[in-house]
Formats: sequence, C-alpha cells, structure tokens
Amino acid sequence: MSLYNLKSNFHILVTGGAGFIGSNLCNELIQNGNQVICLDNFATGKRKNLASIVNHQNFTLIEGDIRNLSDCQKACDGVDYILHQAALGSVPRSINDPITSNDVNVSGFLNMLVAARDAKVKRFIYAASSSTYGDSTNMPKVEDIIGKPLSPYAITKYVNELYADVFSKTYGMETIGLRYFNVFGRKQDPNGAYAAVIPKFVMQLMKHESPVINGDGSFSRDFTYIDNVIQMNIRAIVCDNQNAMNTVYNTAYGERTDLNELTELLKEYLGEFDPKIKEVKNVYGPTRAGDVPHSLASVDKAKALLHYDPQYDIKTGLKEAVKWYWENLR
Repeated sequence: MSLYNLKSNFHILVTGGAGFIGSNLCNELIQNGNQVICLDNFATGKRKNLASIVNHQNFTLIEGDIRNLSDCQKACDGVDYILHQAALGSVPRSINDPITSNDVNVSGFLNMLVAARDAKVKRFIYAASSSTYGDSTNMPKVEDIIGKPLSPYAITKYVNELYADVFSKTYGMETIGLRYFNVFGRKQDPNGAYAAVIPKFVMQLMKHESPVINGDGSFSRDFTYIDNVIQMNIRAIVCDNQNAMNTVYNTAYGERTDLNELTELLKEYLGEFDPKIKEVKNVYGPTRAGDVPHSLASVDKAKALLHYDPQYDIKTGLKEAVKWYWENLR
C-alpha cells in the first residue's frame, strides 16, 4: 500500500532508528516496501523496538555512532533519503551534561550533513525541535519568529537548523527540518531520569502512584501523536515542490493541553482498564529549569507546502497510546 504517495524501493536511512520515533518510522517504511537502513549506537535506542523488522530482508542495521564520520559515510552509501532522528534529547539532560549533548546533536549532525553531501543523497530530512522557540511569547508558534534558547539542548537544535540552511545554500543540498512538538505514542520509553511526561505518568498511574506535576499544572504543550509525525516525515520525502525545500516546519497537531488536563485524560482512559486509577491524586513539585511555559504550533505552513493533514488530536492519540502501554508494559 502506498503511504501518502510514497513509492516503494527507495533506500532510506533512519538515524536513531532504534529510538521511539525512529523505530516507528523504520516499521512504516518497511511495510511500504522500502529498503531501510538503521544507524544507531543504542545509547538511548532499544533493540526490542526493532524486533518485528530486524530479520526483514529489506532492513539493514548498522551499529554505529554519528559522532564517527566513517560510520555516517558507511550508512549513507547508496541512500536516496535520510530521516535524521539521532540525537540526545531532553532539556534536563542537556543542562546536566551540555558537552555530550553538543557532541551528539551538533558534531554528529554536521558529520551526517557532510556524509549525505558526499554520498549525493537526494534529501536530508531532520528532527528539529519546538525548543528552538525559546523565550518567544508569540502564540501560536510560527516558523519565522523564534526567541532566545532556554537550554543547551535548544541551542543544539537551533544550530542544526543553521547548519542545514548553510549546506543548502553552499552545496545545493535539499534539506527539510521538522520541529517536533512533544511527540508521544507507542514504543516511547517510560523509564529513566529523562522519560517524557506521558509514558512516565502512564506507568506511575498503572502502579497507582501519584504523578508529580512540575509547577501548578498550568504549563501547556501541543502534544503530538506519533502517527502525525510519521505522516510529516513521509510528506517531506514525497514532496516535489521546490519552494517547500530548505526550510523548517512545525510538526504538531495545533492544539494545546495543560498538564492538569493531560493527567485527567490519562486517568479517564486508563480508568477504563482499572477503575482505581481514577482515584489517584496528583502531586505538585517545583518548576523545572529551562521549561517553556506554553507551546502551541501553527501548522499552516506544513499544510500549505507539504499537504500535511494531522489525523490524531490529543484525545484520539492518548487512547491509542494508553491501550498500547496497557497491553505491552503492565
């Protein structure tokens, strides 16, 4: 089946392909009949995320690190498109260890650009971040108005955009940046110090533990279900409009939900499996350093130039995600 007019038999490299977003992309591309190469060093990616495709005839796993140029060159050989997902995510992680975040997210990104350029890859599509909006109070967020970054992580993701722009102009490369807004869904890791809020809260609630909300719960996010993100990446591959190249796009749904609302929705949907979850009380803690108070994307640019058509709002996406967690991680 053709996915958003994606042809089969492309050779597509997914860096960070064992991660949450990367593994979902790999799976979708394999199902569509493409040759998929996954580059991952398993620093944060999980082998179990690839279990369903690791032995597929169209799948190639390269264990390597984007900080090594030779690994990048090996992975880019014969590739048509790159979906660059490899990065060290998490604002708190970057605050605790800015050097490693910079090494992976900036030096690694530059290695991938150089390898893609030398391999004459048709298009370089990369995961950018809503953190780039920084202290901008503009709402909703539009791509050409950003503020100053509020964390080392945000700086690295903005530098990615600057490098991609320079490589487009200097070497004639086609690049597209996708500014992800709080992506959630199946395969997202609920464990560890830097786990994202939705899987972390889901796991706590399933154990009847109180989720700890940073601040008073009024901070809001444009939570974006994984299938919207998959669609956006495919749209970036199939787009044949040259006016849509060499720029960045918000990748979101276009609605915001505050943390109090989010927690109540999780209790409601998980409560359908276990009614006791609805009775779990919230706990409130201090606001995290580097956190942006509110995040809401305009997706008008993506709709106009990439024909993006997000299908999953927060409620539809959460129901899917909660069902997956209940069936797979209890």
